[in-house]
Amino acid sequence: MRLPEYIPDHDPHRADPSEDGAGWGRRAALASMACVVVLGVTIMIAGTEGQAGPPPQPSGERHAAQATPGQGPSGEAVPALPPAVPTWVSIPSIAVEAPLTGVGLDQDGWLEAPPQEIQNLAGWLQDAPSPGTPGTAVVVGHVDNAAGPAVFYGLGALSVGAGVEVIREDGTAARFSVYDIAVFDKESLPEYVYEDTGRPELRLITCGGSFSQDSGYQDNVVVFAHMTGSA
Repeated sequence: MRLPEYIPDHDPHRADPSEDGAGWGRRAALASMACVVVLGVTIMIAGTEGQAGPPPQPSGERHAAQATPGQGPSGEAVPALPPAVPTWVSIPSIAVEAPLTGVGLDQDGWLEAPPQEIQNLAGWLQDAPSPGTPGTAVVVGHVDNAAGPAVFYGLGALSVGAGVEVIREDGTAARFSVYDIAVFDKESLPEYVYEDTGRPELRLITCGGSFSQDSGYQDNVVVFAHMTGSA
């Protein structure tokens, strides 16, 4: 699947996730236009031993989001924050309290996942904007591993209006509100998912949909959120 075009903040230099057990990763292709990366993403998890049941899925129409490119919830713009490394993500409505680790792209275009064996760990895509700065920040996490549910197991249960807070290394907290949750075929992610809307936004991504031992999860659960304030 394709991710929208954006200008990366950092050079990719990550290890091949195929060596990380049954982990997942993303294949990226460099676009011909200068300083633009077009990512093609494949996210999959192999093995669900110990899982109590399938992860919850968004209640909306499968493979289609209500979000419109360049649009989102109405409201006054909030001041953007300067760049800072995010260190923690909090989603109280689904009991997520997790540290963040940086993930990026290796020389072949693979996005490194957080270590699969650490269930309560999410990854921030360092090649995208940092949360709270202008642009669309990206946080990814496993839905499960061999031991059972992982950090983003409950992502599909989020509701519009749910709050997400990202703590940053500079001591500030960027606060976001969810305005859409959708499920997309992992080979057909719309380009507007990572589109720059001109304001600070956040995307939370994990695996979802049906599961196959041969190809892993068939879909991606994507949460769309916009910044509502900071502290």
